[in-house]
Amino acid sequence: MKPDALLRGALLACALAWAGAAHAQPWPAKPVRLIVPFPPGGTADTLGRIVVGKLGDTLGQTFVIENRSGAGGLIGSELAAQAKPDGYTLVVSGVASHVLAPALAAKAPFDPLKDATHIALLGGPPAVFAVHPSLPARSVKEFVALARARPAELSYGSPGNGTMGQLVAERFKKLAGIQVTHVPYKGAAIAVVDVMAGHIQSLSTTLTTASAAIRSGRIRALAISSDARLKDYPGVPTFRESGYGELVATIWFGLSGPAGMPPEIVQRLNAEVQRVLRLPDVRERLRPDGFEPNAVDADAFTRFVAAEIQRWGPIVRASGARAD
Repeated sequence: MKPDALLRGALLACALAWAGAAHAQPWPAKPVRLIVPFPPGGTADTLGRIVVGKLGDTLGQTFVIENRSGAGGLIGSELAAQAKPDGYTLVVSGVASHVLAPALAAKAPFDPLKDATHIALLGGPPAVFAVHPSLPARSVKEFVALARARPAELSYGSPGNGTMGQLVAERFKKLAGIQVTHVPYKGAAIAVVDVMAGHIQSLSTTLTTASAAIRSGRIRALAISSDARLKDYPGVPTFRESGYGELVATIWFGLSGPAGMPPEIVQRLNAEVQRVLRLPDVRERLRPDGFEPNAVDADAFTRFVAAEIQRWGPIVRASGARAD
């Protein structure tokens, strides 16, 4: 064999060996992109940053957060669904983006079951209905009486059309027989600011986003949608206690990715997320917002998403809510 042929053969062998070694590199071998399909400052953003901050420390890689909000979470979630399923693009999924928004859309751009790999359930807070402190209503009963006395004069803000905040409030309005004008926002954080400023009289959103304002007394919580009162908010009754037993709901979030992700990466991420959610500092950080760890594997989480679609889909479509 000629020397130049030997040289080419050696170079090819080296290239193939290098390619094989690179392919065999354990995940994650480079930074991981986490898409948050909602604006900064909301529950999805806060929770995502807490969890992947810990994951980055353990896995030895950076998680780059990318907020891609719009259409109730559909824009960012579709982007994740279209990504290569190699474990380097993940998304903070949730009841809003993977259950409510697809049910509201005339034609959803992705299938929340067929086009996604559901990795781990992060849990979630209840919804809270709160008012500006100047409003003469210290209970749900008093708010209903005030709204009946001033039909269509009061307003409430939500994180946007088709969100759980709107659905809980609209169901409450229907059950109570009151007229309160809905003011949709582009995210929960802005709605909280406006109710603190008195631009709107009330608010229906996740407890996580409103918790700091509630604890500081800048807004007054009238009811939460949890099954029972929360230890950190002993003075805030549930909707059930207030006579609205249908209003039990969790605004849950999860970690998901494109369909077809390697099972070994899914299993590792699920185990690591469960570990993170059990850490004392994480539990202490999330407990005041009504979070509890959810120790379920990826298959159980996928079944949970399917059950939520069956539960909320008909309710969403019958509610008259419209997506942004």
